[in-house]
Amino acid sequence: MEPEIAVVGIRLALAIGLGLLVGFQREWAAPHVAGLRTFALISLLGAMLALLAPAVGDWLVPAGLLAVTSMLIVGYVIRLSGLKDKPGLTTQMAALVMYSVGAAIGLGYLEWGTIVGGGTAVLLHWKLPLHNFVERMGESDVRAIIQLVLIALVILPLMPHESYGPDGVLNPFEIWLMVVLIVGISLGSYIAYKLLGVRTGTALAGILGGLISSTATTVSYARRSRHVPSASPLSAAVIMMASTVVFVRVLVEVAIVAPNFMVSVAPPLIVMMTVMTIIAWELYRMCRDSSPTLASNDTPSDLRAAVLFGLMYAAILMAVAFARQNFGDRGLYTVAALSGLADMDAITLSTAQMIKRESISPTVGWRMILVGGLSNLIFKGAAIGLLGHPQLQRRMALALGLSLLTGGLLLAFWPS
Repeated sequence: MEPEIAVVGIRLALAIGLGLLVGFQREWAAPHVAGLRTFALISLLGAMLALLAPAVGDWLVPAGLLAVTSMLIVGYVIRLSGLKDKPGLTTQMAALVMYSVGAAIGLGYLEWGTIVGGGTAVLLHWKLPLHNFVERMGESDVRAIIQLVLIALVILPLMPHESYGPDGVLNPFEIWLMVVLIVGISLGSYIAYKLLGVRTGTALAGILGGLISSTATTVSYARRSRHVPSASPLSAAVIMMASTVVFVRVLVEVAIVAPNFMVSVAPPLIVMMTVMTIIAWELYRMCRDSSPTLASNDTPSDLRAAVLFGLMYAAILMAVAFARQNFGDRGLYTVAALSGLADMDAITLSTAQMIKRESISPTVGWRMILVGGLSNLIFKGAAIGLLGHPQLQRRMALALGLSLLTGGLLLAFWPS
């Protein structure tokens, strides 16, 4: 039976992605016969032949393996020959892939052939961007990417998908899935920053700073203003943008974890985000010609941080369940305020999970998230007060004060 085209597309995309991953590591790490595009083409060829095998015969996959092995042997012989110009294997592998494309079309699998043929053309055309990407990555970046693969594709499938603890709030698979989500968002933003260069515009620095770590961005720019007082307007704009983007990130996380409740949860958070966007825009308008360096330049992904986040997330789930049983809504808001001081992800994801399970109402849920967000703004204000220049402190006192006032009004007057 022929697989659906959507299933085929997923399989082929996964094959290309894993091929690119291994090729990236080989191209970055050491002299190689097969690099980024070649590994992607090899895995794509294997997937294509496996899809065609039921129609052609089981011999097709071993024949493909033999062809790839022959190509690799030829490549190693060429590399050992001492020739000054050593050709790669990309063209040869592309030829094999396109042979499979022709076979697929001949057998009537037009969609498969179109997807693979078009993808191969794009992959070949992206030679310079892909190689530039490899050149921009350092050892810590490669390690972070490999660690994301480890936690997503190796550890996650091994996690038990069962509920434990009070009210069944602890599910190891779901907890680790949240770890993968947060590490993936942060690492993706960090890689975007690396690709866009060390120097970025003010708006981009604020956006990426909010996606990577708004707290780290706040601390870094506050310190910068202390050493370079003239950078205070720029620092205020970046900090406020990063703090605003946090609410974008919050909405995305809720949409992923509890999409059915977005209509109830999103409106007050969007109002909060809109007010902060207006404030950030005014600060940006005063210094938009500046071009800052993104403050946080550390890789945002490592196994220890991932494990700590998972433990924190699980602890918040337990604390919320305990507070709900023993102290009512006030206890929930206390947990939200404490957990939101330095990080919004854990309280957002845990609250979204509770809403999804109907352990708490959407009204209580968005209020918990907003309380955590206000607590996070207070923490940033304290960091600016301790580390920032008085000029930055004055600007951010007004900006954060208006934001906190907006949040307080939403908590007091938004209809339940």
